[in-house]
Amino acid sequence: MFELTKSFRFDSAHRLTSVPAGHKCGRLHGHSFVVEVMVQGELGADTGWVVDYGDIKRACKPHIDALDHQYLNDLPGLENPTSEVLCLWLWQRIAPNLPGLAAITVRETCTTSCTYRGPVR
Repeated sequence: MFELTKSFRFDSAHRLTSVPAGHKCGRLHGHSFVVEVMVQGELGADTGWVVDYGDIKRACKPHIDALDHQYLNDLPGLENPTSEVLCLWLWQRIAPNLPGLAAITVRETCTTSCTYRGPVR
């Protein structure tokens, strides 16, 4: 079993609506987000790869573009855009078009991230 990862970047503003009063994340702020999309699969005997990285890009880019330079709280489903909610939002949109999707990681900063591996099977 192989794991392939492709990274995407976007810049957006947000604020978290469910934090206690005075919490710094409750104030409007922005991040340069990095999203890592992982696909798992077996090596294709005829191709020598699991999946074409271009296929990963085609499945993901429209959704990354929808987040770029936006106020995330204004987007349906992202009213409280935590990293966890962003992972799930992306999974729900990418999974139907990307066979073998295994995980989505959202990095808000270089030291913080969240990874979602899909529904428990």
